[in-house]
Amino acid sequence: MDPGQHERAGGDSGSAIQAERLFGDPDYLIRVATADLASYQALRDQKLASLPGVQRLTSTIVMKRVVDDRPYPTSRPGGPAQHR
Repeated sequence: MDPGQHERAGGDSGSAIQAERLFGDPDYLIRVATADLASYQALRDQKLASLPGVQRLTSTIVMKRVVDDRPYPTSRPGGPAQHR
């Protein structure tokens, strides 16, 4: 399966709120939102694990969000970093 097909298949999940292709390991990071753990397990087992080319899945569940949507610093020539 080429990367474009894989990306479309992973992004087609109605539970996916963000999907990124990464350098290194893992190849993809897909953030999902489900109603509860049972819904997440069904999504993982029935949809994500069955995508062509998927050899391994690793799950992490957020315990607490410490920083949320902090702006990226940008540098201006000759000046201090600015926040957008």
